[in-house]
Amino acid sequence: MSKFQLQVTVPNELAGKRLDQALSRLCPEHSRSRIQSWIKSDSVSVNNLNYRQKDEVNFGDVIKINAEISNVDKYQAEDIDLDIIHEDETIIIINKPAGLVVHPGAGNPNHTLVNALLSFDKNLDAIPRAGIVHRLDKDTTGIMVVARTLESHTFLVKKLQKREIKREYQAVVCGQLVAGGSIENNMGRHPVHRTRMAVTNSGKAATTHYRVMKKFQHYTHLHVQLETGRTHQIRVHMSHIKHPIVGDPVYGNNKSIKKGVDPALRDIVKNFKRQALHAFSLELPHPSTGKKMKFIAELPEDIDSLINALNQYDSAKQ
Repeated sequence: MSKFQLQVTVPNELAGKRLDQALSRLCPEHSRSRIQSWIKSDSVSVNNLNYRQKDEVNFGDVIKINAEISNVDKYQAEDIDLDIIHEDETIIIINKPAGLVVHPGAGNPNHTLVNALLSFDKNLDAIPRAGIVHRLDKDTTGIMVVARTLESHTFLVKKLQKREIKREYQAVVCGQLVAGGSIENNMGRHPVHRTRMAVTNSGKAATTHYRVMKKFQHYTHLHVQLETGRTHQIRVHMSHIKHPIVGDPVYGNNKSIKKGVDPALRDIVKNFKRQALHAFSLELPHPSTGKKMKFIAELPEDIDSLINALNQYDSAKQ
């Protein structure tokens, strides 16, 4: 059983929300059912008063949580190899491979990063979601931070919410972009395909910055930085501006193969079976020292080979 303590002030964008809804946004590492159980057990106060879960909160309200976590979800430890870039007493930095689901869920009850982490460090069983504070899609590779204590978990979630954790990606997209830019479009659930995300006026604010690393004849190698962290954000935003990520099976709209592409290059692109997206850099303040730390995960072999093929194709055409 672990203690969880937090004091947070309600921001303007959550004013008028139910208490349980506001806390779900402020504490995304905890499930709605867990938050509701804390409210019912009087482990949550608003301005030192007891609120019901349906009571509305206002801008500037001070919410305090003093709870015990005794029902952390239990998952089985599995001996799955992890690429550990760094570890210390409070954090683990990993380089996630393609094909590894981050968290158990419908259709993926095991063989996930959570299962692997529980095998690597059994003490993560006491941390919400085995210490995971942000996710990567199953077939997106790259760098992630995992918290090893409740204190560091809370610290990192708050820094992520305050946008004080810098995440940078590399991607290969369809079409030639001549300059960098920013995409600022709200995102939410697709109105028809509920397993997908989409640009929608009723969604949450989402901002993606990108700059060109290398222009090819039919594709572009991009450096991408997230200002917000919505589900599938980069994939949705790049598809929205008509430059979907190469290999994206959901948002690619079958545009990966451009007209006039050499047959050999066509085969390479056609056989790239996942989105060409890699989280290569993560910069964050260390939970114990506050010192800024930066970690790098080099491009995986498949994306590196794709870029080399694009280089060779362009060189042959000159």
